[in-house]
Amino acid sequence: MSKFQDLGISSDLMRSISKMGFEEATPIQTQTIPLALEGNDVIGQAQTGTGKTAAFGIPLIEKIDIRQEKIQGIVIAPTRELAIQVSEELYKIGSSKRVRVLPIYGGQDIGRQIRSLKNKTPHIIVGTPGRIIDHINRKTLRLQNIETVVLDEADEMLNMGFIEDIESILSEIEGERQTLLFSATMPAPIQRIAERFMKNPQIVKVKAKEVTVPNIQQYFVEVHEKTKFDVLTRLLDIQSPELAIIFGRTKRRVDELSEALNTRGYAAEGIHGDMTQAKRMSVLRQFKEGTIDILVATDVAARGLDISGVSHVYNFDIPQDPESYVHRIGRTGRAGKTGVAMLFVTSREMGQLKNIENTTKRKMDKMKPPTIDEALEGQQKMVVERIISSLEAENLAYYKRTAEELLAEHDSVSIVAAALKLMTKEPDTTPIKLTSEPPVVVKDRKPKGKGGYGQGGRGGRDRDYKGNREGGRDRSRFKGSRPSTGGTAGSTNNRRPRRGSTKQQPQQ
Repeated sequence: MSKFQDLGISSDLMRSISKMGFEEATPIQTQTIPLALEGNDVIGQAQTGTGKTAAFGIPLIEKIDIRQEKIQGIVIAPTRELAIQVSEELYKIGSSKRVRVLPIYGGQDIGRQIRSLKNKTPHIIVGTPGRIIDHINRKTLRLQNIETVVLDEADEMLNMGFIEDIESILSEIEGERQTLLFSATMPAPIQRIAERFMKNPQIVKVKAKEVTVPNIQQYFVEVHEKTKFDVLTRLLDIQSPELAIIFGRTKRRVDELSEALNTRGYAAEGIHGDMTQAKRMSVLRQFKEGTIDILVATDVAARGLDISGVSHVYNFDIPQDPESYVHRIGRTGRAGKTGVAMLFVTSREMGQLKNIENTTKRKMDKMKPPTIDEALEGQQKMVVERIISSLEAENLAYYKRTAEELLAEHDSVSIVAAALKLMTKEPDTTPIKLTSEPPVVVKDRKPKGKGGYGQGGRGGRDRDYKGNREGGRDRSRFKGSRPSTGGTAGSTNNRRPRRGSTKQQPQQ
């Protein structure tokens, strides 16, 4: 890895980077930053967790002239959470230079955003496609002075049905501009965007072996759908994660899982696209502060989240594609720490497991589902560790008199056993019934027709089974459409397939 000071970065930005604790640049940063600083259009093919925000953020902020009261850069991101995350990171990078960054996204009061745009013109806008279009339609956002455009998580925006919105936004930006496009994969529609809107782009790829962090221990557990939840709770009891993220495939699954975990006595909350923005931010704040220690999430809701301290990731449902698996496990094993990733697989999903292993170029270790006795033993082991830790702290004087009184009346083994029983969380066997999810069918990875990988059409939106769609579009159409006032993701299409059907509906 290279040092940041070797990449041609100004002293202003180096102060901010040092304050953030960054020393060595990641592979994507090392390769992208010098190219972008020279003014090249760049395509960066990299997963979340590789440091791509700084890879495009540093050259973006270097170009900003803070003396000019105009919007000079725009970052387009697929989700509200990612837009917020990116804007916070850009604010930190540009703090020494005093660069103003404004996030705009659906679900937040648009009047407040309009006031922020008018009162103190930001230098950089970070927004979701639908809300950017909304502001353009209202003439509250003008893009004539844009010098740098960043498309972040381009393939995810394709999956969510934003491809036409992106083309519309890019068409609105006149004159010469630098375009930086970042995507985990490069399906055909994204390639066409690059061909149409980019000028001789330099391509930077981070290989899969560099993406899958070596300090993440990866396991799979072969389970029956009906026993998944009991296996999950036993693993939680044995492993006792500091902070854990559990991934479910659908919004319904997330709701049922978080409720079931709370029923069994775990501090868990769910997050998905149908929740209000205020609720989602509240849940994330609780998770970051440690008020809850388990976050249950869909792929789209967790996209772009950068939460430190996540020790375990549980893939309760196998993801639809291998790239999503890499994104999921990238939530742990950060900043040099170790992490653990568990993948639950049914017998009919073993082919998808092989696909994931081929993508990550790493074979997972098989773990036997733990028994109730093993879960209880794991809990007792943790209690013993806590007791030994207290003994080593040697601050027990206040408690010794009571301990001596107990020993005068009872034998020491019985006293220790009683203490262990009181402190041990015995496995809860409260009956839980989850709605079963159909197994994942392995997708055809070859491009088809106009729209990227098979079953995608022209960048169609992902839909959950039974119409429980995650990743709905935050958008309104250009020219003549009624501007959106926000609302939650996924609220634009209420049509649902017949109950019990898993057939995908025609694309709209």
